Amino acid sequence: MGLTSDKVLALALLFAVLLFVGTVWFWPRLARRNWRAVSGRIGLLLATQVLIFASVGLGANQAFGFYASWADLFGQESGQGVVVDHDTGGGSGGPLQVVDTRQVNVTGGARPRVGGQIQKVDIVGRRTRIATPALVYLPPEYFQPRYRTRTFPAVTVLTGYPGTAEALIKGLHYPQTAHRLAKNAAAQPMILVMMRPTVAPPRDTECVDVPRGPQTETFFAKDLPDAVSAHYRVGKEPGSWGIVGDSTGGYCALKLAIHHPETYAAGAGLSPYYRAPIDPTTGDLFQGDKELQNSADLMWYLRHRPAPDTSLLVSTSKQGESNYKETLRFIDLVKAKKPTRISSIILDSGGHNFNTWRREIPATLQWMSGRLSDR
Repeated sequence: MGLTSDKVLALALLFAVLLFVGTVWFWPRLARRNWRAVSGRIGLLLATQVLIFASVGLGANQAFGFYASWADLFGQESGQGVVVDHDTGGGSGGPLQVVDTRQVNVTGGARPRVGGQIQKVDIVGRRTRIATPALVYLPPEYFQPRYRTRTFPAVTVLTGYPGTAEALIKGLHYPQTAHRLAKNAAAQPMILVMMRPTVAPPRDTECVDVPRGPQTETFFAKDLPDAVSAHYRVGKEPGSWGIVGDSTGGYCALKLAIHHPETYAAGAGLSPYYRAPIDPTTGDLFQGDKELQNSADLMWYLRHRPAPDTSLLVSTSKQGESNYKETLRFIDLVKAKKPTRISSIILDSGGHNFNTWRREIPATLQWMSGRLSDR
């Protein structure tokens, strides 16, 4: 059973309850002062505590999508997948292959023409040789006959680190929100490509082209849009793509829009930070390359490089977010850098969590919709 399985969570809760009841029941028998009784009390208390903490941890992982599997949790995910070369003409696949489909959790979701559809896909980067899964939301209009020749804007949606793509659906409700906004004519129908920025697990590459390592920035800037556009009816004009993310994904979204305005016409960072950290999860991202390290600092980049023609959105909270003051400095910096455009969502209070981001996502998708073309 997988880490995110409801059965695993239910079993952990069941055993925790049984051990609690057993502790209460057997406690009088273990009240003696000999070593066996003391050992029994310690064992029961320890086992109960472990299962309670395990249940809480599993529940939190279900809600917030930190880890996708047991291997992910214990840091045993390695490599970038197996790449199959399809350039020889003998393969039947391509840079993107659909491996599963499911309905969207909305009224009428069983019918794609009404609720849209979520497709699980495997993507292979032609340039970077990075292989990674993603979840693609296709709006109802994609399946309706009157729109059969229409192209749609696409938005890359990124989690934080470590994160799971599933959390973007179950925890942050991106497809459901996009569906509701389009249904109410508050936003245009958009294709959402939902994934985590961790394309070389367990390493946090911070969307950097790591020297002699994963070329993560190039994957998101070039390979991903090319693979999706080759498979789905996505607009071909430069203004057809946007990118949004929270936390680490928010930093990546801003960075990719700033570094690659020819790809991303808009980038939205929910609770972002503005420079790539160096810590045990990232390892040495820059390998002594000072220019690469400076470029990963968004404020340095905007001060020292030509201002990109792109639209940016940042979010923070006056109380509860550690990035509040830095975000205000970032806004002031971008305001002076034409033609870059900046917008913001500033809440009175809100933490670095799903509840806050759910409050910001409707306005973010509506903002994104107004800046993307379907051509």
